[in-house]
Amino acid sequence: MLLKDKVAVITGGGAGIGREIALVFAREGCDIAVCDVAEGPASETAAEICEIGRKAEYYVVDVSKTDEVEVTVNKIVDKFGGINILINNAGITRDGLLMRMSESDWDAVLSVNLKGVFNFTRAVVRPMMKARTGRIVSIASVVGLMGNPGQANYSASKAGIIGLTKSVAKELASRGITANAIAPGFISTRMTDALSETQRNAMLERIPLKRFGETSDVANTALFLASDMAGYITGQVITVDGGMVM
Repeated sequence: MLLKDKVAVITGGGAGIGREIALVFAREGCDIAVCDVAEGPASETAAEICEIGRKAEYYVVDVSKTDEVEVTVNKIVDKFGGINILINNAGITRDGLLMRMSESDWDAVLSVNLKGVFNFTRAVVRPMMKARTGRIVSIASVVGLMGNPGQANYSASKAGIIGLTKSVAKELASRGITANAIAPGFISTRMTDALSETQRNAMLERIPLKRFGETSDVANTALFLASDMAGYITGQVITVDGGMVM
């Protein structure tokens, strides 16, 4: 087992990519703290992990709220005895053309997607530094590398995650802590399932492998980065996009 008896904190762990990462990690021997703003999905993911045979607890937390995050991390450390891995996955979209984008839509996306990564990363650093080891993996996006019309706020937040990851990697390397980012492309989710055939075909034309990715593609990359196999990798951005950005 690649993560035997490790403890991982996964934000946005109730559904989609976060849920898949949680289940993949649990199958590799990891105990999971599932963090999500929605209690129902978080509790369901935690229950699935327990069925696998690993320890799991769920925590209802808004990643953009600094006080909530700090309280939650303290609870996790008390419950699990430490934190080995942080997966920053929580994120939202509020798409719209820049000239029509409201200030509230800009602020909401930056607060959850970027400030949320800052809040959780800063909160877990102290127990990781004390242990002199740790893995931080943040979910960015290919649009943080190339931009996308109608997603100025989302693209900015994901580009910010990349810059934050590289800075954190340099600050924490001497303490045995690595920090990396994953930039997914088009991944099959409820959002892509709702697209029309015309929209799906237009997206597929941009992907050399001619298919959407699966949540498991992202989860398996996160597993590698969180494991000892990636002990000499830090400050990197790995695209999981079927070759769309190369």
